[in-house]
Parts: sequence; C-alpha cells; structure tokens
Amino acid sequence: MMKRDPASDNPHNSESISYIIQNLRAVYGEPALKRGLDPLDVLIETILSQSTTNANSGRAFESLKRRFPTWELARRARVSSIEAAIRSGGLARQKSVRIKQLLNEIHERRGSLDLSFLETAPLDEAKHFLASFKGVGPKTVACTLLFAFNLPVFPIDIHIFRIARRLGLIPQRCSDEEAHRLMDKLIPRKRYYEVHINLIRLGRKICRPRDPLCEQCCLVEYCEFYQGSA
Repeated sequence: MMKRDPASDNPHNSESISYIIQNLRAVYGEPALKRGLDPLDVLIETILSQSTTNANSGRAFESLKRRFPTWELARRARVSSIEAAIRSGGLARQKSVRIKQLLNEIHERRGSLDLSFLETAPLDEAKHFLASFKGVGPKTVACTLLFAFNLPVFPIDIHIFRIARRLGLIPQRCSDEEAHRLMDKLIPRKRYYEVHINLIRLGRKICRPRDPLCEQCCLVEYCEFYQGSA
C-alpha cells in the first residue's frame, strides 16, 4: 500500500504561501543574507545556540573566538578551557565536550578543519556529512548550509516549529526530520532565508508560546490556531 505524503493533504497552496511570505515581508522587511561566513563558525555558533537565548549564545561565541582565534587552537585546547570560554551560554560542560569532539572528528576525517568543500558537494552528501556528527541535528545542518553557502535547506527552530503547527503547515505531531522535509517543499527555495528570519521575528514578538498576540499578527487570516480559538 502506498504511503501518503502529509504534504499532499496540506490546505495551503502556492498562492496562500505566497501571501504568507508577502505579509511577513511587509511587516519585517526582506533580510539580506550575510556573505562570506565561515561554515565552521556557523556550525559551532548554531551548536552554542541550542537550548539558550540568542543573546547568551552570541556572548559565548564571541568569548570562544576571543580565547581561540583559530579553530585549530580550540581543537588542541583542553575541554575545560573551552568550557570556561563558553560558560555564559549555558550548558557549557556538555557543549564544550561536543565542540571538542566535533573539531577532532572533522580533522580526523578531512585532514583539516576546512568545510568549504560542502558548498560544491552534492546537497544530500553535504547534509549527510554534517548530520553524521553527534549533536548536529536537522536544524544545525540546515543553518550551516543556508547561512554559510545559501544552499536550499530550510532551518526550523522552536519558533518556526510552533508557527508552522499553528498555521497548519505541518502536523501537530511531527518529527524534526519530517518538519524539515515538509517545509522544504512548501517554501520557495529562493525565499528560504527570508522566511526563516521573518518567522523567527514573528515568533519572538507576536506568535509567542503563551498568550500569543493574535490580533496583531500579520498571518492571522491563514492561522488554524486562531480560527479554532476565535
């Protein structure tokens, strides 16, 4: 029996997705992708962002870069030194071990810490390479490939997960991997970065976990959550 694709049951067609993107842009603008980011910087910064705020992870990343101007220096450092450098970001003990292991494994496999090869590698191979490291999930993979190389992968963080469920873009019960697959299909590839950034802005300011400001939301007319509670 053929397995059904949840995307085929999605009530949002290309026209409604287009309006969602336009409404977000009207409120939050069209963010410009930063060029020339180092993929290892992006990868480690995304790991530091797990289970903490952007402000905390940003401070931890800046502290880590000050302490270790190159990733090779960090790779050769003690875990305790990495932990001390990222303490402001939270979960420093776990993340320091993860970062140390990651740097060592990349060096062991590639002979260096240069990840620039991912830009021209087949996309599935690039995803598989990054996902093969402990602690690197679909969001971290997608952020690294999108932010560093503008490759067509749509990252879903906790805000986007919540909004996508409320809009009915993904099922209420949905794995991280499945959510990424579905959103990859729904969002036009050229709009991945814009939609990612603008949905996060919406999630932080309006579509909050508790007490969402639905009456101020630019997507309220497309929202199953609001229609169900109105």
